[in-house]
Amino acid sequence: MRIGIEAQRIFRPKKHGMDIVALELIHTLQRIDKVNQYFIFVKPDEDDTCIKETENFKIVRIPGGNYVYWEQILLPKELSKYKLDLIHCTNNTAPLFCKTPIVLTLHDVIFLEKNSGGNGGTAYQKYGNMYRKYLLPLIFGKCRKVLTISTVEQANISRALNVPKEQVTVVHNGVSQRFGEKPDAGESEKVKAKFNLPEKFFFFLGNKDPRKNVPNVINAFIPFTEKYPEVKLVITALDAAMVTEILEKSGKSALIDRFIFPGYVSNNELTVLYHQAFLFLYPSLREGFGLPILEAMSAGTPVLTSNVSSMPEVAGDAAFLVNPESVESITEGIFDAFENETKRAEKIQGGYLRPPLFTWENTAKKMLEIYQEIQ
Repeated sequence: MRIGIEAQRIFRPKKHGMDIVALELIHTLQRIDKVNQYFIFVKPDEDDTCIKETENFKIVRIPGGNYVYWEQILLPKELSKYKLDLIHCTNNTAPLFCKTPIVLTLHDVIFLEKNSGGNGGTAYQKYGNMYRKYLLPLIFGKCRKVLTISTVEQANISRALNVPKEQVTVVHNGVSQRFGEKPDAGESEKVKAKFNLPEKFFFFLGNKDPRKNVPNVINAFIPFTEKYPEVKLVITALDAAMVTEILEKSGKSALIDRFIFPGYVSNNELTVLYHQAFLFLYPSLREGFGLPILEAMSAGTPVLTSNVSSMPEVAGDAAFLVNPESVESITEGIFDAFENETKRAEKIQGGYLRPPLFTWENTAKKMLEIYQEIQ
């Protein structure tokens, strides 16, 4: 087969969740499939060594244009040159006018939901959500296969688009084995010094997207840090301004020194943070999957996450589950994870059992079966 994979933003230096998913899928397909011919369609950017061409994998660079113009105009034009059996669009949207059969991965439909943060965030996020909201109903019926990443999201898509669940196939994400590998001692010390990490800290993957639940996490941490001031909260991808504003509203602005803001972290730094953290916080209001849950569990770090959306599907009973809309529930979960050593040990051991259920090899094998169905 001649298989195309759209991975427009995979070369950008600061990759986000869907970029990582596409990258891991491509790496795994390169390892297990030496038969089919693959064409990876990307937009040129700084990190152009994250995937490399092999005998049956060709990288097709398509320069120019913003996200929409690249996807709707430049990509279909380029696809017509390669006589592909299918194009796998990996990032929620696809070309509206495309002669090549489309397989679409629809990670979530949060952008269609009024109460899940789909209409909030930065101006860039709002523009992206508007584009997806307009385009998805138009392209859904044109796709040969629509995939999603959890059974919860399958139900959400069915409800949001008024289509039978059977029209959406679940292919779970996988988790990279590197998160289970203990970082080099020298690298760990380097990261610890770079971010001035204390002996004990909690780790939170922050984001301005409202569904990441930043205000509730900050307010839930306040009672804990007032009792245990030596434990800091490390928050990536946010600066101090947003947290300061939240603390000021609670009359607790003096507590800003209990937070550490490393900004965007590299993959190696992320692995170190997972391994060194005393607790990983992931009480999102809504997620399509929740890959960081498995990454932290692989590192042997206990996880506090939400009892709603896809997160219980991923975490099972191996995490401290809380109501993300209740500050009190999150606070209670934090204290429980910190003070109840027996329960903490049980969650860590249970956490080691979850990642083997979600491997990239399983994901890639299922994807290959789907590609073959298209042929």
